[in-house]
Amino acid sequence: MEDEDGYFGERVAATYDGSTGVFAPGAVEATAGVLAGLAGGGRTLELAIGTGRIALPLARRGVDVHGIELSRAMVARLRAKPGGEAIPVTIGDMATTTMDGSFSLVYLVFNTIMNLTSQDAQVACFRNAAAHLEPGGCFVVECRVPELRRLPPGQDVLPWHLSDERWVSYSYDPATQAMRGHYVEFTGGRGEYSTMPFRYVWPSELDLMAQLTGMRLRDRWEGWDRQPFTGESSQHVSVWEKPGPLG
Repeated sequence: MEDEDGYFGERVAATYDGSTGVFAPGAVEATAGVLAGLAGGGRTLELAIGTGRIALPLARRGVDVHGIELSRAMVARLRAKPGGEAIPVTIGDMATTTMDGSFSLVYLVFNTIMNLTSQDAQVACFRNAAAHLEPGGCFVVECRVPELRRLPPGQDVLPWHLSDERWVSYSYDPATQAMRGHYVEFTGGRGEYSTMPFRYVWPSELDLMAQLTGMRLRDRWEGWDRQPFTGESSQHVSVWEKPGPLG
């Protein structure tokens, strides 16, 4: 069940860093490299900083990183890592929680915008990001493209991962854009089920959220290697800019 840490309590935090391939050094350094360039030497704010997967390598590059995170269990994991104690983190949700000062870069990676399960909450997150940005600053979101094209007629569930240790599938409601992850973890031949809600969101919808909060699209890539985004892309890295004093 959900607790004060949301769906990312101690049980999830304990295994989070080993849960997916995005923790591989190559993937982490590619992401940190792009973000360091966008920060341009300024202060940086990570929404949903988690266990510091990106924040710590970014800090090692000399970037002044701050964070907002709902889960105390995830922050405890960050604090236990070398350099983790030096990163200021405010506990709270990414849609409404604030930090003092302005930032040249605010970023939100690894599909986490979808953890906000209503359109209003997602817009509020954009509004919060824009309020933290200095003029000319950027908001970066990494997110998958909804996979509805893969759904056969009459089917609303897609398998994502199947192995001897773990089964993962996602269900979709096109009427509400509600999405739910279904997870079965196997230990000793027995499976334990858990589930988590999401709201899938289209790139064009995110552009409108940015427009509503006074930002404009600067770049959109397929990934952190800056390959062009196309109609066949399964994910995107989008960069919106808050206009400077001269517009």
